[in-house]
Amino acid sequence: MTTTSEPRLSTGAWREGDPVGDRRFVSVGAVELEAGGRLPEVTVAYETWGRLNEARDNAILVEHALTGDSHVSGPAGPGHATPGWWDGLIGPGCPFDTETHFVVAANVLGGCQGTTGPSSTAPDGRAWGSRFPFVTIRDQVRVEALLSDLLGIDRWSAVLGGSMGGMRALEWAVTHPDRVATAIILASTAYATAEQIAWCQPQLLAIRSDPEFHGGDYYEHGAGPQTGLGIARRIAHVTYRSELELHDRFGRLQQGSEQPLGGGGRYAVESYLDHHAGKIAGRFDANSYLVLTEAMNSHDIGRDRGGVAAALRRVAGRLVVVGVDSDRLYPMRLSDEIASAAPRAESFTVTSPYGHDGFLIETEQVGSILQQVVGRRAEAGEIR
Repeated sequence: MTTTSEPRLSTGAWREGDPVGDRRFVSVGAVELEAGGRLPEVTVAYETWGRLNEARDNAILVEHALTGDSHVSGPAGPGHATPGWWDGLIGPGCPFDTETHFVVAANVLGGCQGTTGPSSTAPDGRAWGSRFPFVTIRDQVRVEALLSDLLGIDRWSAVLGGSMGGMRALEWAVTHPDRVATAIILASTAYATAEQIAWCQPQLLAIRSDPEFHGGDYYEHGAGPQTGLGIARRIAHVTYRSELELHDRFGRLQQGSEQPLGGGGRYAVESYLDHHAGKIAGRFDANSYLVLTEAMNSHDIGRDRGGVAAALRRVAGRLVVVGVDSDRLYPMRLSDEIASAAPRAESFTVTSPYGHDGFLIETEQVGSILQQVVGRRAEAGEIR
């Protein structure tokens, strides 16, 4: 990775003594991208909890999933359309105890919650839109490494994430093995599988086929491809849950007084998908959905490294792999592949009826695993 300008802290960026938990912004300069292309200036939005200690060895990086952001914990409010997506895991006495740890979460490159993405302003004063370059998981980690440099964090006590966040956490451990003491990979994979890519294709097509898409340059048209984005989210959300959970929860129930049998009404499960489609349309940019989905499709830690097994041999720290037993999008076999190929890997299983979303919903189980992993290192004096 090369940069053509010096990274710098911008207004509102982190300084020792700042209040914690608020979104901050930092410029990391220009970034050359893996697949070609260049971003002349990248801004990163991030939040912190706790305080970095004098030794600077108590920092934890939390990586969000596809439609998440830096707001891991805390209420909805200015700049935060929704409450924290992993509430209860960060704070005094929580698995990531802010009396002990300094927790950092950044919005990902290509996102739409403050970090440079397609809706950001390009040098010509217009939104990037269709001109935004292709980014990979490695590019996203590259930008996070620049953020780490600015925060004065040479080595993370832990880097963790689920789904797309797990891809980045694993990429961190492979690309920067000397900078990650522990990598925790939840409900994720070492590479995007054919089925995962196949599920993504109709989502990408739904957005791009929307008449309001305008080739990706819809920002000046007063409307965006909300219908296409909603369809994409409906498709994705089915893969996030298990067949049994949907059956037990909805069965063949109709939605309220609506009559689906010849009456044009909806089944309850259709109303559920409509609800999630409406939620995403109000808080997420369709172009970011495209950019991040294609970044996930590109994910392969073995690319140009001699394959997955060779790449995993680069991991120098502790590797913890957590799968969800009912996950049909990132099935347990993918977690097992990582664990079996990586030296010193440890495995855990989250038991849940909720499928892939189990890593977000089963906070008690996930929190127990995280507390066990991070707490044991602290007790053993292994954080360094």
